[in-house]
Amino acid sequence: VAYLIIFHILFVLFVWTYWKSVFTLPVQPCKKYHMSYADKERYENEERPEVQRQILAEIARKLPVYTRTGSGGIRFCDRCQLIKPDRCHHCSVCAVCVLKMDHHCPWVNNCIGFSNYKFFLLFLAYSLLYCLYIAATVFKYFIKYWTGELTNGRSKFHVLFLLFVAVMFFVSLMFLFGYHCWLVSRNRSTLEAFSAPVFQNGPDKNGFNLGFVKNLQQVFGEEKKLWLLPIASSQGDGHFFPMRALCEAQNPLLANEEQWEDDGIDEEPHGKVTLKEISCVLTT
Repeated sequence: VAYLIIFHILFVLFVWTYWKSVFTLPVQPCKKYHMSYADKERYENEERPEVQRQILAEIARKLPVYTRTGSGGIRFCDRCQLIKPDRCHHCSVCAVCVLKMDHHCPWVNNCIGFSNYKFFLLFLAYSLLYCLYIAATVFKYFIKYWTGELTNGRSKFHVLFLLFVAVMFFVSLMFLFGYHCWLVSRNRSTLEAFSAPVFQNGPDKNGFNLGFVKNLQQVFGEEKKLWLLPIASSQGDGHFFPMRALCEAQNPLLANEEQWEDDGIDEEPHGKVTLKEISCVLTT
């Protein structure tokens, strides 16, 4: 009875997380990241690349966008006609831009991103436990087969096949799940692990790394009772992510702070918190 209860609990969680990974559609950027008709017409009619970059920079100035292309330009998707939010990438299979895209998974036939990354991790975890449980419960019958106590020919085939499949999937899932656990601990996606995000001061593979605990909370949320359940609890909306540090060259507010001080706008009395100190607290 205990074996059956544990088996069915793992089976239900395995099916639940798989269903959520498959049928949770990837989230696309909201409307404010799409170009207006006037901006689109102005951008398409312009033939000079440097002027096109200036147009994109003007549009992105109103958006919380800090990552850049390898050449330092604004990340823009020609197919979706939008300014890409940080950590957003275009999926060629889904033919849409996906917020915090990790990869397109053939196992679930869906794009893994901000909306279903937690479900995908839980799917890997419960799949791993499911295979381990099957292998552990079948192993004693494999010992009986090895010692000759199992005489039924059909039973021999079933035991060998079940143990082989469970162990094979367990090993492959162990490496995949371990890799994604490492990515979560560093707050990176699979794409960012292969190509570091580029900020205004250059590439930084740890640009979104906030520390182990905060990295976990960003994916699973702050309520620990929801961590093991396939219920949406990730922090944020997928359009903006806190960064490890925003220097003055990265933060447009801080970039203008010196100018405000020169104009006499930022003359605060002794003992008040400066704009730079507030930004450091919010971003770190």
